[in-house]
Amino acid sequence: MNLIIDVGNTLVKLAVFDNEILTIKRSCVKVDFISTLEELSNTYPKINDVIISSVGDFSEKEILFIQKKYQTIILDHQTKIPFINQYKTPETLGVDRIALVSSAAIQYPKENTLIIDVGSCITYDFLNSKNEYLGGSISPGIDLRYQALHNYTDKLPLLKPKIIKKTLGNTTKSSIHIGVVQGVVNEVDGFITRYQLKHKDLTIILTGGGAHYLVDNLKNDIFANSNFLLEGLNYILQNNKTQC
Repeated sequence: MNLIIDVGNTLVKLAVFDNEILTIKRSCVKVDFISTLEELSNTYPKINDVIISSVGDFSEKEILFIQKKYQTIILDHQTKIPFINQYKTPETLGVDRIALVSSAAIQYPKENTLIIDVGSCITYDFLNSKNEYLGGSISPGIDLRYQALHNYTDKLPLLKPKIIKKTLGNTTKSSIHIGVVQGVVNEVDGFITRYQLKHKDLTIILTGGGAHYLVDNLKNDIFANSNFLLEGLNYILQNNKTQC
């Protein structure tokens, strides 16, 4: 069995795969990581291999704890991946984006694929039908936009994301909600349209913790998959086991 550890900016996600089947996934804050890991280890004693993907802070102590228990891969730009990386600065490409593109390469071979991940940032990544990763773009995520409105003004409140089913806000709070969420919807639809002008046979994947704010409001046909990144990490681990 495989254990996937995805270290984000705020949470750590852990997932157990039995070959390609997702058995369980958990999320925890970083201070609870060791106890959560031990709980999963006791519940699933057949775990042998682990992959760590970290875009947030992850201490050497935690990494050593994992390495003592399991065969461990730490994902970076030198890890074997199932696509041709044409990014001009591969050493700066985020491991989360590497995992997402890997998932697309395995699940949608020979297709032009746009992966949109709505998390702390919103990332757009394009894999063409020749299995070449050409890059994409990064913009502020939904929470970051709410925080920016509050932090860089004197009087705007800090709000939690909320979908408002109208186009005109008649209060400051509703105006912020519409401006942020509908602004992201318009951004995503705009990016999709630009890609479709060049690639009419485009497959679109929407994933990430904030995807549910958008999925019912986008004009374009999409495949929503909340586990897309975890699946990509599992594919990478499966493909690198012989190198452990």
